[in-house]
Amino acid sequence: MGCGSWTSKSFTSYANSRGMDVSTSGAILGNYSNQEIFKSRSINPALSPVNIMRECCDNDEHPNTVPVVLGLDVTGSMGDAAVEIAKKLNVIMIKLYEKVTDVEFMIMGIGDLSYDDCPIQISQFESDIRIAEQLDKLYFEFGGGGNGFESYTVAWYMGSRHTKLDCLSRGKKGIIITIGDEQLNPYLPLRGRYCGLEDATGDKLQADIETKDLYEETSKKFNIYHLDVQHGRRWDEDEIETSFKKYLKDDHFRRVSMDSIANEIVDIVVSEVENNKTEEPVIASENSEGIIW
Repeated sequence: MGCGSWTSKSFTSYANSRGMDVSTSGAILGNYSNQEIFKSRSINPALSPVNIMRECCDNDEHPNTVPVVLGLDVTGSMGDAAVEIAKKLNVIMIKLYEKVTDVEFMIMGIGDLSYDDCPIQISQFESDIRIAEQLDKLYFEFGGGGNGFESYTVAWYMGSRHTKLDCLSRGKKGIIITIGDEQLNPYLPLRGRYCGLEDATGDKLQADIETKDLYEETSKKFNIYHLDVQHGRRWDEDEIETSFKKYLKDDHFRRVSMDSIANEIVDIVVSEVENNKTEEPVIASENSEGIIW
């Protein structure tokens, strides 16, 4: 995956085909609810996380790929943030292309492994209008278990164990950006009330995946960020920050408003590309048995 390039013309045509207009700045005009943008009422088979491997491959058109995993919280309180990203996706890509032309996005929907039916959704890595098409396929279960956190580290897990990145051979890491409004989960449960990590992915696991261990594993392959969305007064803002900063560098945890999400995504990717120093190539060991390419 990852052939083709993003153009404003293709996005405008895509938006128009959905009955939406695009402003001169590149954003979708008008006010839309979450369910008007995201029409899926169950998980789309193209986003299934079961027995998959996602590849971000260098090619003639994009010889220096920059893999970006964008993990969106799709539980009850985060619908407006996803709408904001969908409306401004073209703006994000236009700004990125001013400095980074080899970026490839993999979109993830993140729920609660302990309580949700569909806690993981995962697209292919793409570099053209298919980014928008796959984003719009996300299913908003509007779940979550009221336990104070969501399963944000599924983005780490899938990035670490279910991706192949050509950039690693060049000494470069990928980028993971999760977006949500809850605390970081302390572990990924092997089994949940409805699903759990083993059922969700098809992986054969022996125990829960502790966040500390997973961070050490994933950070060899990705630089990890989290955008904490500020939308209303919350009693646990300090607890949210503390939970993430156990692992993330200070500037890798960012409090953001709805309006600033798009700019923060651009800033993270551009800064990583400009500052990413060459490191020893990382060769990830992966069990490819039963993998869907």
